[in-house]
Amino acid sequence: MNNMLMDPYGRVITSLRISVTQRCNLGCIYCHQEGENSNSISEISPKTIARIVTAATEYGVRKVKFSGGEPLMRNDFEEIIAALPELKDVSATTNGVLLSERAASLAKNGLNRVNISLPSLNKEHYKFITGSRHGLPRIMEGINAAIDAGLTPIKLNMVLLKGINEFEIDKAIQFASRFDGNLMLQLIELMNFKNTSQYTVDIETVEKMLESRATYMYERRMHRRKKYFIDGVEVELVRPIDNSSFCANCNRMRLTSSGKLKPCLMRNDNLIDIHEEATVPEIKAMLERAVQRREPYYKELNSKNMILLKT
Repeated sequence: MNNMLMDPYGRVITSLRISVTQRCNLGCIYCHQEGENSNSISEISPKTIARIVTAATEYGVRKVKFSGGEPLMRNDFEEIIAALPELKDVSATTNGVLLSERAASLAKNGLNRVNISLPSLNKEHYKFITGSRHGLPRIMEGINAAIDAGLTPIKLNMVLLKGINEFEIDKAIQFASRFDGNLMLQLIELMNFKNTSQYTVDIETVEKMLESRATYMYERRMHRRKKYFIDGVEVELVRPIDNSSFCANCNRMRLTSSGKLKPCLMRNDNLIDIHEEATVPEIKAMLERAVQRREPYYKELNSKNMILLKT
């Protein structure tokens, strides 16, 4: 394999996305639980995560992103980060509710940056989306604590929802502009995992609005993501739905919270279970088997556009 994890379609794995728990302290209406459909409460141990990441680094993987559920629901999350081998980039996606108390310790143990889910700055909208009355003020505290700890640049993740937050984009940009370049805004197209199609926004209209306001823009060729610079804020439009370029160039292997390698977010029929006693050589063999099971999810739905782009 030439010390690379390359699938049969020529896509090389360069990053891991690791779900460390299915537990969460919010109940967002659109949550897809990283594609997990299991009700298992077992959670992979810090030592096993470290062995998996160590095995992956021997194939050139240098980026790891942690997610959940909510990763800060794990009291040993700092231990998980501290046990990792040397990497280029270690990040986490969090809802931010518990971040203010732990931002400094997370940074001290090796976390580089965070993505924070911020679906709305309106208290009532936030409550409807997340089920929480009190989360929004705590997120504000978490953002400030993360900046103080150097967990920047912080990406604010805003899943766009028709009739709820679709008219809050300008407000979100204004909010991000107050933090001297430490905040970026990601506007994310809704993925309909939980029968939420009634909230689907016309993403083309959003794109045209951003284009009209941007002083500068460019497109990340590999993932077909456009970045807009508006009022000093970097705004990225994330369009996962029917994005054949994104799918064709996916460079990510996922790991479920119960310790299963997941070659594709959209599938659960090709997982490989990594048991807690697995050694690094055994995990390397499992990674090789997993990567051979990878295929672009949209290759049959959009076969004419499945052209792998060179990066």
